[in-house]
Amino acid sequence: MMNNFNWMTAYPEIFLLVMACVITLVDLGVTSARRNLTYVLTLLTLGVVAVLQAFYASTGETVYGFGHMVVSDAMGNWLKCFACVAMMMTLVYSRPYAADRKMLEGGELFILSLFSLLGMFVMISGNNFLVLYLGLELLTLSSYALVALRRDNGNATEAAMKYFVLGALASGFLLYGLSMMYGATGTLDLTSIFQATSTGHIKHQVLVLGVVFVVCGIAFKLGAAPFHMWVPDVYQGAPTAVTLMIAGAPKLAAFAMMMRLLVDGMLPLAIDWQQMLMVLAVLSLLVGNVTAIAQTNLKRMLAFSTISQMGFVLIGMLSGVTNGNTLSAANAYSSAMFYMISYVLTTLGVFGVMLLLAREGFESEEISDLSGLNQRSPLFAAVMAICLFSLAGVPPLVGFFAKLSVLQALIASEQISALMLAIFAVMMSLIGAFYYLRVIKVMYFDPPLTASTVSAEKHVKAVLAINGVMVLVLGLLPGGLMSLCAVAVVKALGT
Repeated sequence: MMNNFNWMTAYPEIFLLVMACVITLVDLGVTSARRNLTYVLTLLTLGVVAVLQAFYASTGETVYGFGHMVVSDAMGNWLKCFACVAMMMTLVYSRPYAADRKMLEGGELFILSLFSLLGMFVMISGNNFLVLYLGLELLTLSSYALVALRRDNGNATEAAMKYFVLGALASGFLLYGLSMMYGATGTLDLTSIFQATSTGHIKHQVLVLGVVFVVCGIAFKLGAAPFHMWVPDVYQGAPTAVTLMIAGAPKLAAFAMMMRLLVDGMLPLAIDWQQMLMVLAVLSLLVGNVTAIAQTNLKRMLAFSTISQMGFVLIGMLSGVTNGNTLSAANAYSSAMFYMISYVLTTLGVFGVMLLLAREGFESEEISDLSGLNQRSPLFAAVMAICLFSLAGVPPLVGFFAKLSVLQALIASEQISALMLAIFAVMMSLIGAFYYLRVIKVMYFDPPLTASTVSAEKHVKAVLAINGVMVLVLGLLPGGLMSLCAVAVVKALGT
């Protein structure tokens, strides 16, 4: 269904923007140190937007609007819904941490998180180079400000500067690649670019040069090696609450951007960009897993873990087209989407425990800080263990099924290179299991460094418990989420 100016495609985004502005004004009159009213309004806004997106997704319609620049489809709407839920959980976990560190003296944490979410929405909905880039910049500029939110903290300021400089460089790569594609095809519209690249009339060298720069820009946003330099430094230097905001929901938007650009726009060039993704996947798995072993800082270890996890997402993306045949595309891309959603859910649980263990003057960043956690708080230790086992790919947790589905999609291509990559990925996962199990060993078998018990508000504990249960349940019963991803991707490919 096409329309030159269809407002329906942007109702959730408009509501989110209006509420972000309203909350900004309301916050000026809030005097409580914990920003109670701002917090409640932000969560209510996110809840309403999540319900709206779920409703849109359940209709299964694909609607274009704003001169074909914006698309509202099942895949995008589900990703936006999950991004909303992820941001809600992030704010629930982050509030006690932020209050202890005087990060709530203004309402910036909540307001910037809403604007970064709006940027994600625009990225996910973009059917045009300019719209995608606009969403990307809104997300990244909000993220830079969030990382630097603790202005009196040297580590946070340094991390923000590194993030800004490297982020600007990556944006330049992406923009240059998009401009090359525009120069070659004469259009900014993804559907028109798909049609132009499938004709075979355009010089292949020009298109490939454009694709190289586009893939570099995407790899930076995902945190894939060798464009991973910012990930460990920013994860470690940023306040833990902000680290979770970068590690969680934005990964869903990065996946959507990859789908829009590479699949919706440049699928006829798949033979070229799949080779690039294969190199990125191998490097990410190698660098992420091997380097994580040497880390003693938990946030830094999780940063390298993220790099290796993105390697698996890339494996799903590079399995879609075999010898020009797209029959396995839906299976491959849906497995990558499932992997990304399960990764975000698991990451929320790990960082949630870290945030709740931190207290005023104590960051809970080192692996040794978790010593004897099971004796101090069995709930926190159990959730952390479940999430770490899931990241390691241990059955019957969701991480195992996510890895299995991605590897199945890879092996289904029946190529020698695919089989070799699958074997390599499994070997790297075995290496990766070591550093996850080391943290679990510290929690359950090392004596506690402090006798203090761990406390948290009841609603925060409830959210954390639900998070842990979801990681377990989705591993035991993955069919629902997997079929949701499959249907969403099939509909996205069908348009």
